[in-house]
Amino acid sequence: MKQFIFILFLIPLTGFSQPFEIGHTTITFNDPARTGGYGSGGGPGRQIQSEIYYPAATAGIDVSMVSGQYPVVIFGHGFVMAWDAYQNIWEEFVPKGYIFVFPRTEGNFSPSHDDFGQDLALLVGEMEAESNDAASIFYQHHNGKTAIMGHSMGGGSSILAAANNTSIETVIGLAPAETNPSAIAAAANVTVPALVLSGDGDAVTPPADHHEPIYSALASSCKYFTNIIGGAHCYFANSNFNCDFGEGTSGGNITITRPEQHTITFQYLKPWLAYTLKGECAAKNTFDSLLVQDAAVTYINECTISAPTITLNGSAVICESETVEI
Repeated sequence: MKQFIFILFLIPLTGFSQPFEIGHTTITFNDPARTGGYGSGGGPGRQIQSEIYYPAATAGIDVSMVSGQYPVVIFGHGFVMAWDAYQNIWEEFVPKGYIFVFPRTEGNFSPSHDDFGQDLALLVGEMEAESNDAASIFYQHHNGKTAIMGHSMGGGSSILAAANNTSIETVIGLAPAETNPSAIAAAANVTVPALVLSGDGDAVTPPADHHEPIYSALASSCKYFTNIIGGAHCYFANSNFNCDFGEGTSGGNITITRPEQHTITFQYLKPWLAYTLKGECAAKNTFDSLLVQDAAVTYINECTISAPTITLNGSAVICESETVEI
């Protein structure tokens, strides 16, 4: 019987996630130390209205979460892009057991990247507080692990949020844009595991000017740069007028379709999130194997964390320094 259990753990665990329905709630958080933001009713100071999608037994608004504890992903939107452009992402990952939080601040034509980065960082603690609040939908449902992820402007602002931040497990940039203050400069203070996804057909934020310098500056001891061959800037999201219009006039060399880019993106995000946020031992092996075998991408691997060795010890699986009870 022990040998059978061991074999199960050698198979990528990301394929065994129970599918959940998607619940949705809106919460306006606030930062009393700042002003502005978006939304109302969160208290004095800066308003940070956030759309939150979470695993539920039945789909709906403000429905109860399913039992269990789940990691949180704070997601920053792109320039003049609304949170609903990323429906493809929450519909892919919430059923797999993740809570996704989309702040709606800085959605205008003159955004403050600094404020947006602070908003993303603030929501890490706010979701932890929700998990400790008996009146919250999220009471005792947060597993204590959080990622900050973002696209374009939100990707650069995610780097700002991750700088000197030891409260998160990972930062992920989807075509991350240089920001003001500089995400490239801030990256030198990011030490958590990092993943940058880029498309070499992107002329909105050309990789050589944005994604690559941000990646190179990261101080993470485990970081990856994954370039999608022929990939676009806007194809990380669903079709969005503002983003698509900008990309249509930029002259990029896009050779794949939006659904194809979604598929490639998800096949890397799934094992990365499973390993960093859920401690699924086999997921990093899956991630590393994909990079080597996938003709759709080129990559840089500067991760000094070796692929986990899985051994069985009584009633537990040992995965590097992690112990996963079975």
